[in-house]
Amino acid sequence: MIKKGMRRQIVLHYILVVFLALLLVEVIFLIVIRTYYYDSIYTRITTQLNQAEYFYRVTSRDSPISLQELLRSFELKDTELQVLTLKGDMITSSTGFQPDRTITTSDVPEAVGGGIGRWVGRQPGTNENVMAVSKVLQIHGRDSYVLRYVTSVEGVNADLFNVTLISVSVGIAVLAVVAAFSFGLANSIIKPLNNITAVSAQMAKGKFNARIKGDYLYEIGELASTLNYLAEEIVRSNQIKDDFISSISHELRTPLTSIKGWSETLISGGYDPEETKLGMSIISKESDRLIGLVEEILDFSKLHQNEMKLSIGIVGVKELLQEIILNLWAKAEKKSIRLVLEAEEGIYVRGDANRLKQVFLNLTDNAVKFSHEGSVIMLSARRADEEKAEIVVQDSGIGISQDHLNRVKDRFFQVDSLNGGTGLGLAISQQLVELHGGTMEIESELGKGTRVTVYLQLAEPSPEVETMGQESLPMPEENHDREEGNT
Repeated sequence: MIKKGMRRQIVLHYILVVFLALLLVEVIFLIVIRTYYYDSIYTRITTQLNQAEYFYRVTSRDSPISLQELLRSFELKDTELQVLTLKGDMITSSTGFQPDRTITTSDVPEAVGGGIGRWVGRQPGTNENVMAVSKVLQIHGRDSYVLRYVTSVEGVNADLFNVTLISVSVGIAVLAVVAAFSFGLANSIIKPLNNITAVSAQMAKGKFNARIKGDYLYEIGELASTLNYLAEEIVRSNQIKDDFISSISHELRTPLTSIKGWSETLISGGYDPEETKLGMSIISKESDRLIGLVEEILDFSKLHQNEMKLSIGIVGVKELLQEIILNLWAKAEKKSIRLVLEAEEGIYVRGDANRLKQVFLNLTDNAVKFSHEGSVIMLSARRADEEKAEIVVQDSGIGISQDHLNRVKDRFFQVDSLNGGTGLGLAISQQLVELHGGTMEIESELGKGTRVTVYLQLAEPSPEVETMGQESLPMPEENHDREEGNT
């Protein structure tokens, strides 16, 4: 007995389907064979009856001699020919016996009614299976006698029984083959599933280095590949999580150490106002840094849980990029990096100004962070087509290798962990751009620089926005000469 499970279900379903199909085919086959044999006998007798009727009608003789001649002339082998009255009483028979009895089978009334009567059943007295076919003989246009053939169908039934045995044997053989085939098919499905289940159980216990081995086909192969990929992603995510925890711990420890050190120093007292001012400045700066880290993590959490709310409005792209340059100008000056803006006039997009500023501030800050001293960072904006604006942040810095380029948008991933950060900046920027219905593309070549392109939907500005857009933000004086002709 097969234990409960998919193997049992597959085998039983296959056998049941094939059994029902075979049963239907065999029943139809046997009915057709039986009908063919019986109809052959009926046709042969009917032909003989028609010939006898024609002969008797042509001779036009109504005497016992004519009936005997009819019996001799149209007798069939292994078949009894009887002449009956219209009431079914037997007059004479080809066997020579004239039993004093009345034939009551259904073929006689059918013949008297004007057709050819047919009856199949057991012969009274002998209990033998027979077929009786009857027809009325007419003399001078009136019914006179009933001519009745009676033949045994025992031989036919024996042949049909043998055919039935053969067909049942063939059906059993087919079922045996199907059962063997279904066992093989079930095993080809169940064994891989058992293997996958065993490996999945190991993964559920935390053994993510376990892998499903075997070259499986079709859906099972896809399932195995998916689980292996899932395990790889979990291992990678765990590694990224560990790296993130290590990185964020370092990022938090550094400002906290500075805050604690200067706090203790200032508490001890005895410092002049300049040193006290310096200490308070460092504490404020490091506090802002901590707030930025916490806000970045909170933003990522909101995006991950689809809880980020946007305040949608009309945003002027040129004015937005000018704000970015103003915010990062001092940081760029420390590395003698030029921030160059090339933006077409009158480009407006629909979005949250603060969140879009966060996106481009992050992209430009990364460009400053990974650019060489004395290099140039280009911020540009133009209409890509009638529906989209193309905004580009391009640097000529250290660039990103192709291996890292495919993962640079992943959360917690850092190309260079020594430069600090949580590894969430690009992941957050990507999701914010997508929330605005846009796309972000990154192109980079190691040692030659990086180009980040953001596509956003264009919007028609209101008159108030156009008026405000004409009042451009002032550029820093020290950088203004460098930007002249580029903005």
